[in-house]
Amino acid sequence: MAQILAIRALGWMAGEEAVWLAFLGASGADAAQVRAEAAQPAMQRAVLAHLLREDDWVRSLRRGAGGAARRAGAGGGRAGWRGGAQLDVRVSSV
Repeated sequence: MAQILAIRALGWMAGEEAVWLAFLGASGADAAQVRAEAAQPAMQRAVLAHLLREDDWVRSLRRGAGGAARRAGAGGGRAGWRGGAQLDVRVSSV
């Protein structure tokens, strides 16, 4: 389930220019490398760790991927979790 959430988070992050550029800068990767390694656990951990650096990013991801993230196991079924638009998370769009 964490893998699904990481891939969806990567798709969301690629659409958020400031977050995306911060990730590329922090990771030292370029878009082609991220695309090539998106299915690898190390890249998925890096994506999730990066997003956890800022509470606002987590909240924005939750709003943007709400229903998809909930189905992937995030949110723990809490009553306050609200779904948003489902993301198209094809990594090739990175």
